[in-house]
Amino acid sequence: MTKQKLFCKNGGCSAKLGAKALDHILSKLPRKQDDYLLVGYDKKDDAAVYQVSDDMAIVSTLDFFPAMVEDPYMFGAIAAANALSDIYAMGGKVLHALNIVCFPESEDLNILGEILRGGSEKVQEAGGVLCGGHSIQDDSVKYGLSVTGIVHPDNIYKNHGAQEGDILILTKPLGVGILLAANRMQAIDEDVLKNVMSSMAMLNKTACECMQHFDVHACTDVTGFGFLGHLHEMMEGSHTSAKIDTTSIPIFQEAITCAQEFYITAAGQRNRNFLEGKVCFENVSFAMEEVLYDPQTSGGLLLSVAREDAFALLQKMKEEQLICGIVGQVIEQKEYEIYVK
Repeated sequence: MTKQKLFCKNGGCSAKLGAKALDHILSKLPRKQDDYLLVGYDKKDDAAVYQVSDDMAIVSTLDFFPAMVEDPYMFGAIAAANALSDIYAMGGKVLHALNIVCFPESEDLNILGEILRGGSEKVQEAGGVLCGGHSIQDDSVKYGLSVTGIVHPDNIYKNHGAQEGDILILTKPLGVGILLAANRMQAIDEDVLKNVMSSMAMLNKTACECMQHFDVHACTDVTGFGFLGHLHEMMEGSHTSAKIDTTSIPIFQEAITCAQEFYITAAGQRNRNFLEGKVCFENVSFAMEEVLYDPQTSGGLLLSVAREDAFALLQKMKEEQLICGIVGQVIEQKEYEIYVK
């Protein structure tokens, strides 16, 4: 298929509003008390969870963004995988999804068809049903999903609850945002881009299924706020700190090279500014710092796991061919939320 122009300028999760702006807005919204709302937006979690019976709760999320790659089919698959990931981050099972579409009327509708095909196939892979959606005319392409899942009320994974002594595991390599920025400047090889797209399009379903057999205290998916931004959400209010070992973090090594050549993103700099005073680096290169602040599109899950279960869980994930690693541990609360060496 011939590549089509999808206005690929600032796509994927790098298009998210900054965490500081969102904090300011959300803090002013009224919150209605509802005993059946088990997870809302007060803790910045990945999805909402509403209990409907003693043994079932509904998981609801939506996510959409502009194109980050020029292949329409892959864009659709990546956007869908990214939206579906919020269900997995809560420990849920996907039921159904609705398309969210913005598309220019002047563009070739075959492009839209490929985007929707990519998204539809990911929903099917997740075991869900695509039920319909909503579309509007826009001057740029945007696509995503509203997704509904289910979870047992006693088995919800929240993005907070990390405990001292826990081991931190990440289930996909970092560096996606930097490499997409470099790709827009035609500064990476086609094989590198294919590996990045494959990672973004991979569902977090397998990782979710693996961790349900172990004692996981907190979980989130790493997306637009970067590894450190989402780790901050995990640490916030936990009365603990995190200690990160950069030598064991799964990374696209080409992202380090690109960061050294200053192929970095504005979203990464917003993440850096938001976390000022919360992160302490020790002998960490500028390039590695950028990778840790880098906005990820359809990134992996970040888990805080009981120490006695962590290594068995990691082994199970590796047996499932996941590119994962132990990235640090949860320690007693200190001056900084996050220590990186």
